[in-house]
Amino acid sequence: MAVAIIEARGLARTFTSRKRKVEAVRGVDLTVDESEIVGFLGPNGAGKTTTLRMLTTLLRPTAGHAIVAGADLLKDPLGVRRRIGYVPQAIGQTMGGTDPACRVGEELADQAALYHIDPAETAARSRQLISQLDLAGLETRLVKTLSGGQRRRLEIALGLVHQPPLVFLDEPTTGLDPQSRSNLWEHIERLRNDLGTTIFLTTHYLEEADTLCDRVFVIDHGVIVADGTPDELKRRISGDLVMLRVDGNTENARKLLAEQQVVREISTADGALKLTVEHGEEALPALLRLLDAAGVTLQSINLARPTLDDVFLTLTGRSLRDDSPNGGSPDGSSPDGTGKE
Repeated sequence: MAVAIIEARGLARTFTSRKRKVEAVRGVDLTVDESEIVGFLGPNGAGKTTTLRMLTTLLRPTAGHAIVAGADLLKDPLGVRRRIGYVPQAIGQTMGGTDPACRVGEELADQAALYHIDPAETAARSRQLISQLDLAGLETRLVKTLSGGQRRRLEIALGLVHQPPLVFLDEPTTGLDPQSRSNLWEHIERLRNDLGTTIFLTTHYLEEADTLCDRVFVIDHGVIVADGTPDELKRRISGDLVMLRVDGNTENARKLLAEQQVVREISTADGALKLTVEHGEEALPALLRLLDAAGVTLQSINLARPTLDDVFLTLTGRSLRDDSPNGGSPDGSSPDGTGKE
């Protein structure tokens, strides 16, 4: 039986901005099970960053409640902090909480000291993290000399040094080149597979969510508008796309196909029939037999799977690619979380 590591109900946050109230989050309900990798997606202003700040104790909810890693978010925020890791978003050349003038080993030791971990245990954990996150040989290097991918892996190591069961990663691969991004995906998967760490990540890369995440939550206008596995969301919200070209009267074929229960939507575009269907690989043979029995001759056929971007566009009316971070707060609140611009 799955055990929940995050259980949030009715989380809400209202800001006062320019003498008016702004409901950034209007009642978020979500459950995350142990050892899951969960993606949290939302356009700018949707409430994504505000929700993340509440779950990590950086903002106190206006309403609602949550249990995070076994601790009550409102009654025991210190307990939450002890049990979670948090890797903030990298903005420009500033990498989370790392000091460019420190050495890699010193950063890990300093972070462990904040959690009152004794030196012997610190050394053992540092060796383990350095190995797991491919930082071997960098212990005496200054942080400022590391590549973007190396610095990001160091940030994750700092978030794991106290061995939390739950880690929040805020835009973990922003600014990385494709190879470094792919390498970091492997390291994130290894954290779950080898250590059983639960990972809650925000991302603007839909390929990242599709590749890494067991489940995805989509937030818009301060509420969760959809959740499920990437495949479930793609099938439930977008369906599969079938493009058909036929000889003769396209309208007759359109009317015939429109009567079939598996066809959710049908339209004509550039002389071709565009169908949205459930489980395209199962529906397509029956549709082809139907057309053949009616004497309709096919010119071409194409089956396309929806993407998470299709899902996002359906749910929010815009592509997540149009909402890439630009250094400001993705929800429209100020960087310090006050909500005052």
